[in-house]
Amino acid sequence: MPKNKNVAVVGATGAVGLEMLKILKERQFPVKDIRLFASDRSKGKKLKFKGADIKVEDLSRSRFRGIDIALFSAGADRSFEFAPKFVRAKAVVIDNSSAFRMEKDVPLVVPEVNRHAIKRHRGIIANPNCSTIQMVVALNPIHKKYRIKRIVVNTYQSVSGAGLKAMAELTTQTKEIIRGRDITRNVFPHQVAFNCLPQVDTFLKNGYTKEEMKTMNETRKIMEDGSLKISATCVRVPVFRSHSESVNIETERKLTAGEARELLRKAPGVVVVDNPGKSLYPLAIYAAGRDEVFVGRIREDESVASGLNLWVVSDNLRKGSALNAVQIAEYLL
Repeated sequence: MPKNKNVAVVGATGAVGLEMLKILKERQFPVKDIRLFASDRSKGKKLKFKGADIKVEDLSRSRFRGIDIALFSAGADRSFEFAPKFVRAKAVVIDNSSAFRMEKDVPLVVPEVNRHAIKRHRGIIANPNCSTIQMVVALNPIHKKYRIKRIVVNTYQSVSGAGLKAMAELTTQTKEIIRGRDITRNVFPHQVAFNCLPQVDTFLKNGYTKEEMKTMNETRKIMEDGSLKISATCVRVPVFRSHSESVNIETERKLTAGEARELLRKAPGVVVVDNPGKSLYPLAIYAAGRDEVFVGRIREDESVASGLNLWVVSDNLRKGSALNAVQIAEYLL
């Protein structure tokens, strides 16, 4: 591969696609030529990249020769259909959807945790679920030293995880409620403004949602430990950006809250914000637009001998999606 890469962004007009373009520019990724793809609805639309107007191409009517790296964020159906076509055209696909994450031969990668897995790719590298990414960045240093046996995680996920239309729905509903009007509801099954929805994605026969099962299964794969016991509850909250998580863990060996803080302060991609006496702890509004995973409210669980509680917050559009994909691309260099 040449030093400068021909890069494609698939799903370029969506929330994550737009963030990918921003991050490619911010991190000065060596882009030789960039091509933008979306559905027929966005064909001909122009997006700016490094001062140039780039025309969006119709994914279903395009050819893909000459592309080195393709960043996908267009949903699982389009990834299933088009990612293999990009691979046949000699591109490496970094896919943000759930399409290939649990495939045995597809690496599922968070660079701070398992970048060694990138080498095993056969043309497709999967980008994990947003809530999974921030949790494993925070937990991996602890798991490596103290070995985690069990994880119970409750997520509080922003509406941007459901896309631009979801963000618009929160804005619209907030205005409607304040003005005393009937709410407009299209994206979520219930009113999301001034509310919490204990449903992210659809429900399965076991009572968990797809999102919860993703978090559980992906964590085991990334941390390369099939014995991890994990239970997740995922909740949608009326926040625009950044997911927050309450994480409870049990470890094989006892670690104190102080030991955990010191370990996490040295961990790549982690910022510890933990001074409850001064009301300092991670907040969604402060994580928005930032690349790091913020951890606070670190305290020992008084109900078990080797338990710990953590509060983990990160921008789901950046580290939870677009940034992680670009970091994988950087390692491909």
